[in-house]
Amino acid sequence: MYNVDLQHSKKKYHAIERIRLLLDQGSFRETGAQVWNYAHQGDGNRAVPYDGVITGYGTVHGKPVYVFSQDFTVKAGTIGRAHGEQIAQTIERAVRDRCPVIGIYDSGGARIEESINALAGCADMLHWNTLASGSVPQISVVLGPCAGAASYSTALSDFVFMVESVSYMYVTGPDVVKSVSGSVLTHKELGGAKVHSELSGSAHFCYRNEKLCFAGVRRLLSYLPASCDELPPVADAPQLAPALPQDLIPRQAQRVYDVRQVLESVLDDGSFMEVSASFGRAMVVGLGRMQGKTVGLIANQPLYNCGSIDCDASDKAARMVRFCDAFRIPLITFVDTPGYMPGADQEHSGIIRHGAKLLHAYSEATVPKITVVLRKAYGGAYIAMCSKHLKADRYYVLPTAELAVMGAEGAVGIIHKKKLAAMEQEERQGYFDQQVALYQREYMNADIALHEGFADAMLQPEQLRSRLIDDLRIIGGKRSLYRIEKRHGNIPL
Repeated sequence: MYNVDLQHSKKKYHAIERIRLLLDQGSFRETGAQVWNYAHQGDGNRAVPYDGVITGYGTVHGKPVYVFSQDFTVKAGTIGRAHGEQIAQTIERAVRDRCPVIGIYDSGGARIEESINALAGCADMLHWNTLASGSVPQISVVLGPCAGAASYSTALSDFVFMVESVSYMYVTGPDVVKSVSGSVLTHKELGGAKVHSELSGSAHFCYRNEKLCFAGVRRLLSYLPASCDELPPVADAPQLAPALPQDLIPRQAQRVYDVRQVLESVLDDGSFMEVSASFGRAMVVGLGRMQGKTVGLIANQPLYNCGSIDCDASDKAARMVRFCDAFRIPLITFVDTPGYMPGADQEHSGIIRHGAKLLHAYSEATVPKITVVLRKAYGGAYIAMCSKHLKADRYYVLPTAELAVMGAEGAVGIIHKKKLAAMEQEERQGYFDQQVALYQREYMNADIALHEGFADAMLQPEQLRSRLIDDLRIIGGKRSLYRIEKRHGNIPL
């Protein structure tokens, strides 16, 4: 029934083999195998097998999931009316039965010879992608071309997986782009896995081959609840992570470190799964476990632009916050940022609009929210990184924390601008250095925040893990007291 050899000749797995790689052995139950394409008029062949998409259900780690897998050997996996309806029905069943849905994409896009019938199939699919959003987890695995409407279906899902050698995703293919720009682009240059995992941010995970990719999908599912009705699963608690080294976070503001080491030191050993690792690198986001319980992680990354929040980092973090809030996953935020990224490029790219997404996402989130200030928390970024004012349930500072409107040099330059301008050069430098030292001593610490109640406590690094575990235990079942009657908010998209 399946033309497996044709797909193997392209050094790719067939649609049915991909389903078997994803699901527990022997668990797949196919639906829609007898569906025929009743709309195709192009070559008189109206009996297109299962209209090029294999659909059904099975289990991953013993838990039910729905799955659809496009078959490129049948009409290049293009989406006809029946094809789109089959996918839409699969997503609808996942919503009804309250379990995740995984889509495996290998498609040339809408089937041209079906005209508006093909668009109808695409529209049905995209409509159910949208309705399912926030209800059940949706995961897209791109393992071939993913063009036009198919690419929008992946964008409407929660997570997108790609493979370096076989995955290509674009709205319009290289031939069309070439005709418009005059330049020649390969499929990989236009929309390969590297492009979407590093530049566009449309892919969240990138792997070397299909087997590793499906292992990644299975791992991700182990962190997620079946639907928004359930709490995330609890894994067996592994060996505790080592304590956070005392000297990991430098006191000197100019020195950098890798915030991933901080995350790994408070999470269960080996449990951190980073999302969008190559995109928006000034922010690190992902999922991990604390005593077996799933948590969402958001952290500034001092290794990139000193942790300054740019447009991509803001989008990346805001999306992760909203996903975790939709699926009842507690959020832990680690702060070390001098603020939003300055400069004309960022202003013209819409840093105001993009930055506001992060503010909106955190303010709207009702899951348990815990924030830890590792070092710098300056200006608007102090607010946006889940401050107490955005209703963080717990807000902690380390001894290295600096909470202020801006850095000492900038603050002194503004506060004493007139006095400095009137001084001679030698006198000016000495006075400036003196005032910077005074500002650092008086204001570049967490004392005011602690006295005003904007921070709950100062913790030593070795206290972090145990305090976070205790907090998650006590606030894990919290109910939001801040409900304003409305249809929904209007996040600045």
